[in-house]
Amino acid sequence: MIESPRIPFKANLLAGFLASLVLIPLNPEPLRAQDAAPIPAPDLTYVDLIELNQSSDMVVKIVVEDQVKVPPERAPGLAPGQVRLYVEAITQALLAGSAPVGETLNFLVDVPLNAKGKAPDLEDVSFLLFARRVAGRPGEIQLAGPEAMFADDPVWEQRVRHVLTQMLQGAQWPAITGVREVMSVPGNLAGESETQIFLETRSGEPAAITVLRRPGMATSWGVSWTDIVDQSARAPLPETPEWYALACFLPAVLPDEALIQRDGQSRQRAQEDYALVLEQIGDCTRSS
Repeated sequence: MIESPRIPFKANLLAGFLASLVLIPLNPEPLRAQDAAPIPAPDLTYVDLIELNQSSDMVVKIVVEDQVKVPPERAPGLAPGQVRLYVEAITQALLAGSAPVGETLNFLVDVPLNAKGKAPDLEDVSFLLFARRVAGRPGEIQLAGPEAMFADDPVWEQRVRHVLTQMLQGAQWPAITGVREVMSVPGNLAGESETQIFLETRSGEPAAITVLRRPGMATSWGVSWTDIVDQSARAPLPETPEWYALACFLPAVLPDEALIQRDGQSRQRAQEDYALVLEQIGDCTRSS
């Protein structure tokens, strides 16, 4: 039953949707909509936003217009303390997406029960969604993950838009799958050296890290995404797609087979330089 609907659902629409629930994968975790009280900002990191964007084909701002509680027997996998809602929403803005969306969108979402043990009232609340279209079902979408829907506020909308702009306008760095070869050579002066770390990528495109040590200077490093290993390359700025490619996909240690030199001094210097790179890149932090 719909609680206090402003625009009632048609019975045949709901019945048809419930009949097809088994075909649409659902998010097993609760989302961050809460009843009555102000909805807190989501605990999402830069990495979370990047990966939500990668797993969706649209980012849309909506306002919930109507909701209906899905009967428990038609909500497989529903966690205790949650309720599954079928939501009808009005599209406010398409922030990202390769195709237009309709004025209304329908989707399923699992949310926590309120303090009274009832479904929270999400009507008239504005949300940001990372979602995918459902093939053959115009107007229906599937949320991209457990954290793919969160209450909109100006700060989070600006952060999401910033990430989307980076992904649309910035270079799309190749996905790193490992380290292929590492070579470290001393220079002409004591304490001078250069370490080159050649990376493996899923697409086969080139990628290499160069670490330079110079007497009396701080160790510097940079990454090149071309066939030319550039000593003037710079380290990526934090919270950029280039940084994400390194922080989240470089292996934690150099694989022994990637060290092409056999002498202990060169191998140790390469390992130290690689450890320095990882330290300066920082952690690939996800919320869960």
